[in-house]
Amino acid sequence: MKFVVSSSVLLKQLSAVNGVIANNPIVPILENFLFQIDQSQLTVTASDLQTVMITTLTIESTDSGAIAVPARLLLDTLRGLPDQPITFKIDSETFGTEIITENGRYKLSGENPIDFPKVPQVTKSLSVQIPADVLAAAIANTIFAVSNDDLRPAMTGVYVQLSPEYTNFVATDGHRLIRYRRADVKSEYDSTMIIPRKALNLLKSTLPSDDTTVTADFSSANAFFSFNNIRMICRLIDERFPDYENAIPQNNPNVMMINRAEFLGSLKRISIYSNKTTHQIRLKLAKNDLVISAEDLDYSNEANEKLMCDYDGEEMEIGFNAKFMVEMLGNISSNMISLEMSQPNRAGLIIPSDKKENEDILLLVMPVMLNTYA
Repeated sequence: MKFVVSSSVLLKQLSAVNGVIANNPIVPILENFLFQIDQSQLTVTASDLQTVMITTLTIESTDSGAIAVPARLLLDTLRGLPDQPITFKIDSETFGTEIITENGRYKLSGENPIDFPKVPQVTKSLSVQIPADVLAAAIANTIFAVSNDDLRPAMTGVYVQLSPEYTNFVATDGHRLIRYRRADVKSEYDSTMIIPRKALNLLKSTLPSDDTTVTADFSSANAFFSFNNIRMICRLIDERFPDYENAIPQNNPNVMMINRAEFLGSLKRISIYSNKTTHQIRLKLAKNDLVISAEDLDYSNEANEKLMCDYDGEEMEIGFNAKFMVEMLGNISSNMISLEMSQPNRAGLIIPSDKKENEDILLLVMPVMLNTYA
């Protein structure tokens, strides 16, 4: 079995799907790419049992067959090669593989492709067309708030609520919650699913930056994404997502309008002086006046800054985790934001003032108790 391919084209396609492969996979065969040759087409598959990525590219060949090739060894070899045509010669009996370049030969041991896990078939019950830039924005605006706690698996992915009017993308780690709504992504009927964090990160890194159409098909157990020459299949999280809508406070009479960049810059500076365990910062709000402060009693460090703002409400002091606030504000592009609050022990809502067409973002952050330090 033999085929010829451009080294740079092959490297680009392998790099697109390589992120699926785990460092220490449960099954050794998953350390490999599955190469399937069908004359002039090469299909490359990478898997970790939960997520599968597949790419196709054109090659020069008249043969057909399959082989599992060591992923890391092949990638390291290709990264060191200049752009040139390379020839793969594969022994169909032993699966020994020889890579022939202009100036060298490289031999590596392949494995029997029959041991590679079968790719789940598309048995869609729901299909949605999403522009790539819209999907990328939905992922970027939610993925940072996904939980890392494997004891709460429902929160380790992004909750997608499809409806005929709009689609909600929701993420929470119990301390903050993001609801990203798109009015231009709709479904014929209501449906919900939880897509794992790893799959979304892989999508984010491979999606084109234009409005290329992404076809998203969903079954009861899997999600299937396809665009250009890339396909991804991931297992959905089979858990019940928290009832997040009840966590969003509806009556928030205390509203602060402030420049996002100024607020973010001040938070970054003040947080340097906060306790390294709690990351607690204090907001003291009065009429058109905001004082941000932090202290670390263990080292006698403290700092405060005063900012101008437009505040309508009662005078109040409220504490937040600076790390969460900085991350949330850093993921918003709006020039102005409003922080809506009811009481110092209730969640605050961050609402961007400059909203893009068909986009609505709500960010919820839980307060931390004032005057408590680790």
